[in-house]
Amino acid sequence: MYYVWFIILLLFSLSLFFIFTVFLKTDTVLFLDWDVLFMNSSSLTMTLLLDWMSLLFMSCVLMISSMVILYSKDYMFNDKFKIRFLILVLLFIISMFFLIISPNMISILLGWDGLGLVSYCLVIYFGNYKSYNAGMMTILINRVGDVSILLSLYFMFNLGDWNFIFYTFYWENWMLFFIYLIVLASFTKSAQIPFSSWLPAAMAAPTPVSSLVHSSTLVTAGVYLLIRFSHYFYNLDTSFFLFLSLLTMFMAGVGANFEYDLKKIIALSTLSQLGMMMTILFVGNYSLSFFHMLNHAFFKALLFLCSGLIIHCMSDSQDIRHMGNLIFQLPYTCSCFCISSLSLCGLPFLSGFYSKDLILEYSTLNYMNIFIYVILFLSVGLTVSYSFRLIYYCLGNYNGLFCYQSCLESLNMVSSMLLLTLLSIFGGSLLSWMIFPYPLFISMPVFSKLLPLFLVLGGAYLGYELSFSSWFYTFGDFISDYTFNFLGSMWFLPFFCSSLLTYHFLSLSKSYWNFNDAMWGEYFMSRLVPQFNYVMSMYMVFTGIRNLKIFLLLFLMLMLVLFLF
Repeated sequence: MYYVWFIILLLFSLSLFFIFTVFLKTDTVLFLDWDVLFMNSSSLTMTLLLDWMSLLFMSCVLMISSMVILYSKDYMFNDKFKIRFLILVLLFIISMFFLIISPNMISILLGWDGLGLVSYCLVIYFGNYKSYNAGMMTILINRVGDVSILLSLYFMFNLGDWNFIFYTFYWENWMLFFIYLIVLASFTKSAQIPFSSWLPAAMAAPTPVSSLVHSSTLVTAGVYLLIRFSHYFYNLDTSFFLFLSLLTMFMAGVGANFEYDLKKIIALSTLSQLGMMMTILFVGNYSLSFFHMLNHAFFKALLFLCSGLIIHCMSDSQDIRHMGNLIFQLPYTCSCFCISSLSLCGLPFLSGFYSKDLILEYSTLNYMNIFIYVILFLSVGLTVSYSFRLIYYCLGNYNGLFCYQSCLESLNMVSSMLLLTLLSIFGGSLLSWMIFPYPLFISMPVFSKLLPLFLVLGGAYLGYELSFSSWFYTFGDFISDYTFNFLGSMWFLPFFCSSLLTYHFLSLSKSYWNFNDAMWGEYFMSRLVPQFNYVMSMYMVFTGIRNLKIFLLLFLMLMLVLFLF
């Protein structure tokens, strides 16, 4: 089954890529209306939008999905429910397709809800307590986005149609609220501040799922939705959204430098790149955001597949302090790991360089203040920092604590990594030649032009220094412990989104339950008659057992009353 679906998805991916080249060459947009049901004067219609953007994105999603399924053939070999796992992955791909090719808000809602539901099923796949908590956080935060999509449907009633693509250049006063709801939905799905805490928690899913979810499907759905709605932002002030995206990028970059869980470091790097996509989107260049989203999908999928094999060989330990010297045991995997990490850093002439360098130069030429400029470039330097820290701990001359298990790099895993490695090297240049019709030449001073390269070198040195984290304790144990806890826990965002909310709401609901249900309703309504009967029967028992004492006491009381009168 795994081989069959791998071949089907790969063939579909190649065919869609060929159709994309034809559509791009001829500048074609295909709009399809499929009348599913027509009764009296009502019709149920499925609308599809096929242009170069949707076709290219579907081709990339199918390519990465086929590699992940081939990789899962060996990774999930001993799993009892591996067919169920395959079905969930295919449902995930179908939900993403609904989102990609839909110019219709109803079908977008179907894909949006499908992504949330299937991601919950995949996060709780292993069925332990940690997975249940992570799945609950994931689905509850994503429900905020689902509700905002539902509310945006009510605003679409004013237009008389669900197809938002017809009203791209149409504006009414109420459409401001419509755009805010779309941005809220995108921020929840793409895990921007203050909805960032679910992304590292979703690492409880199997690693092949993480490779698919956090590279090209779930987290990029919010970015893709905003790219489709980007024409609405031309007349709006998006400086606040730009600030939140930059803050997300900076927070994830700092947090990854203080994290020791391998998958969470890669998840935080995903969060950082999502912040970069949102930043350039709100600056005003949606094509660059789409270009970086595709490049990021290639090297991030490869990075997760390499980390999955490393975790598998380290007795399922994800702590990077247990690793070290893996270059001698897993030479091919570590080579792919280094290529994907360097592509993430934006090393010249790898795929990540073509999009990140353009984003930085385009942002430099924009009218942004110095704060935005400094935070953006610092975040890029922090990306290089945690990547080199990760390479030092996992592959370098660092002695871990755990023993390495003898695990072979199987043919399926090596084959799946090979194509993604080629795309991580050549994908950026290939897509830049295709997407941009003419070369983008940006003329700047020499220092501004070379600043991204200086940041890459400086971030690499900082990452090497951060590997020796003992120098933090020169400031004192209290300050260093607080710094580690604050920066390593995403500025306490998981606490704010989980314990802080649930504890007070649960205690309040318990007090309401005690007051309404267990006190007034319980004692004065439902238990009034039984309680009265119980008290009266106890009096009868008491008088029946001690009748002589009772009679003497009553006689004394009667004599006392008579004497008083």
